[in-house]
Formats: sequence, C-alpha cells, structure tokens
Amino acid sequence: MARHSHWAGIKHKKGLLDARRGKRFTKLARLIMSAARTGGGDPEANLHLKYAIERARAASMPKDNIDRAILKGTGELQGESLEAVTYEGYGSSGVAILLEGLTDNRNRTAAEIRKVFEAHGGRMGQAGCVSWLFEKKGLFTLGRARKVDGERLLDLLLEANAEDVQEDENGFEILCATEDFMKVKDALSRAGLEPEEAELTYLPKSRVRLDAEASGKVLPLMEQLEEHEDIQAVHANFELPPEVLKNLE
Repeated sequence: MARHSHWAGIKHKKGLLDARRGKRFTKLARLIMSAARTGGGDPEANLHLKYAIERARAASMPKDNIDRAILKGTGELQGESLEAVTYEGYGSSGVAILLEGLTDNRNRTAAEIRKVFEAHGGRMGQAGCVSWLFEKKGLFTLGRARKVDGERLLDLLLEANAEDVQEDENGFEILCATEDFMKVKDALSRAGLEPEEAELTYLPKSRVRLDAEASGKVLPLMEQLEEHEDIQAVHANFELPPEVLKNLE
C-alpha cells in the first residue's frame, strides 16, 4: 500500500504474529494492564483501554484473559508494575527504527535493546533522534478480496472524520487522526467492512530504499526487536526492493 510500513506487511506475510501467539497474548495483556492502570477499567471512558481490548479480540485472546488483565491494571488483582518506554535507533543503511514498549525494569530493557541493535550492525540513539521522521495515525486496510464500493466507502469515511483514503491494486488504505480511530472503525463495522488491519501506528514521513544486501541485515534486526518480550511495536522507514518482497511472499 502507498503509505503502509513495509515491516507491518512483512509480519503478516511471514506469519510471525500467528506463530508466536502465546508471546503475543502476554504482550497484549500487558498493554491492557497499562491502559487500565492509567485511565481506569471502563473502556467506554478510556480510549487506550478500548483500543487495547480491540487488539486483543482481533488476536483471538480469550475473554477471561482480557478481563483478568483489566483487573490487574485497576489493582483488583495483583499484577506487574509496568512503565511505558520508547527507544530509537538506526539499522543498516541509516534506517530509522522507533520502538514502543512496556517494562518493569527500564535499565535492563534498554541494555538488552542496545545489544540487539549492535548485534545486527545498528545502534541505539538518543531520545528524539528518529521520532521526528514518523507521525502517529490510525491505519486501516481493506483488501481486494472484499468487494467495496469506492464512492460509498468515501462517503462513510468522510462522515467519520477519516483524513485520507488511497486505493491501489491491493485494495484500500485509510488514515485518520488517533482520536478518531474508534469512530472510523465503528463506521466500517456498521457498513459490514471489517478491515484486514486496524491499528494505531507510526508511519514514516520518508523512506530509505534498501538493496538486497542491506535488506538481509535489517530484516533479522527487526525480527529480533519484535520478539523482545518488553517491545509492543516496532516501526521503521525502510522500503524493500521488489525482488526481496517477492521472495518473502
């Protein structure tokens, strides 16, 4: 898609999310706990909690797990004390990488993330070194497998305050401000258009085009960062060459 992060698409192509479902449930439970601790246990009054619950449901996380995570977040059950962290750094060829995480030990996590960067020829940078290269948006994708009336889609999205709709051979990509995420998602659901992807994410303002050699260095770094138990999301501004994308498919 036109603006979609290459890495976000690759995760789905390689089956990384499904293959690591147990670890994913743990990360989602932490996200729910953190949101409930910060804004309370009512998802209707806590947008971050509502989004976390939506993500958990999309991953087929059992309701009991979701409810237990909320109770831990509100202090009704004993749970971890988690702190939101952001890490920034560079991969091969100057690729900008932005990480979002939750940790119970900031110093330990920072040291481990630094080692991952260095093991793959990258380096962790100071706060603010790459964050300016990204903007946080709500992102939805609708694939070609679903028949969509483009004019009808545009009308309902304009009513829901969507910022942009782009179409190409793969389908539709929809962007919105973060505060309008649930409004757009609900509008799509009411129209019977469940998106293939629906997430709050950091999109790159510009991209670094990699060759095959650089791709072979950046992708393993991205995978290892994604696997770290304290990392919730990995964002990067690279663009892969067509031959590498074809091999991944």
